[in-house]
Amino acid sequence: MTELTDTTSLLLSRIRDVADYPEPGVMFKDITPLLADPAAFMALTEALAGIAADTGATKVVGLEARGFILGAPVAVRAGLGFIPVRKAGKLPGATLRQAYDLEYGSAEIELHAEDLTTGDRVLIVDDVLATGGTAEAAAQLIQRAGAEVSGIAVLMELGFLGGRARLTPSLDGAPLTALLQL
Repeated sequence: MTELTDTTSLLLSRIRDVADYPEPGVMFKDITPLLADPAAFMALTEALAGIAADTGATKVVGLEARGFILGAPVAVRAGLGFIPVRKAGKLPGATLRQAYDLEYGSAEIELHAEDLTTGDRVLIVDDVLATGGTAEAAAQLIQRAGAEVSGIAVLMELGFLGGRARLTPSLDGAPLTALLQL
């Protein structure tokens, strides 16, 4: 328990609040100080790699863009493959694409379907769980590719935005783990 408390304290101490960014009234959670601190970044990577092991993941998916920064070292640490989920139009070759709604419009994400196979168990990694739209779309993509979502792991969850409730039906019992609940 002490190790978890120490990790939580370290991570929290390296997240900077930026008021009124990207627009007035928003309190942005900036993780760049955490990424710049080798001890904090390693602690985060270790915690997320532990989740990958606990869920039996065979691959890690990182959501554009900070999910790439977190997911790639997690995959390396856990000895797993890494698959980027990108904004539509950013990947060459054949892709699977999924549209989803945002609070202010809609967006599309995609992945290379050949990077996943039936039998793959995929951990989705991102920095923040907010409304859950991007993670839900990623889960749908993974399932359409014939793989299974082993879980979702995020650095922080903004619980007041309701992302967990939105995602739960898409996870089919797979865990959603947030290291920090804000």
